[in-house]
This record gives sequence, C-alpha cells and structure tokens, in this order.
Amino acid sequence: MILRLTRLLTLGGLCIFAVPLLAHHSVQAQFDLEKPIQLNGTVTKVEWINPHSYLFIDVKDPSGKVKKWAFEMAGPGALRKAGISRGDRGGLKAGDTITVNGVLAKDGTDLGLVKTITMSDGRVFTIWTDDPNAK
Repeated sequence: MILRLTRLLTLGGLCIFAVPLLAHHSVQAQFDLEKPIQLNGTVTKVEWINPHSYLFIDVKDPSGKVKKWAFEMAGPGALRKAGISRGDRGGLKAGDTITVNGVLAKDGTDLGLVKTITMSDGRVFTIWTDDPNAK
C-alpha cells in the first residue's frame, strides 16, 4: 500500500513539473527567423504575463484599413531589463504609436516575435536579438 502511494505521488509530482516544459516552445519552431517584418502602429493592449508577454497593435494599410497584429515578447522581468515598464515613464501602453521590428510566424497568421520596439519619441528597446555578441 505504501509503495503504491509513493509511486502515485512520484508520478503526480513528475506531471506537475512536466506541464510548464510542454507549454514553452522554441522560437525557431513557431517563428521564421528569415522573414523579418517592420510595422508602424498603435498599441491596443499589452499583456504582462509569464513566460511571454504579448503586444497587440493596430496597423493601417495604404488604403486606411486597420489590421490587428499580435507580437510575442519576453516575460515582464526581461522587459524591465530592456527598459520597458508598465508605468508612464518607460511604459508601453495602449494608445502609444510605435514601430515594431521582428520576425513573422511560420503559420502565416498576423503574429510575430518582437526584436525591437521604437517609441514615437525615438527611444529604442531591444527585446530579443539573434546576435551572439549582444549583451
């Protein structure tokens, strides 16, 4: 009986630790690093969640039609290290006009991975780089 309970608890513990590993994904699995994109738009929403935050922007095409884009970013801690915060100073919030440089999702949806964000005042925040020499 005790052996059975021990096995059950061990199995349960392994399952708990496996779930976060399954939830995380490889950048190369979801995004095409050979398909860069640059978009100018207006922030509609920022989700400050772990393990990845999300940025949503509205982008107008040449005819004026608005297209909604979503961008995956680093988690809140890494965003703070990059200089981005939730507050008014250094903040990234709805209504901000920004330029996003990133790479496109492999599945062809309006989803990308942020590399840099340039604010309307000229500040540039590097979120992710594939440069092995970057600090």
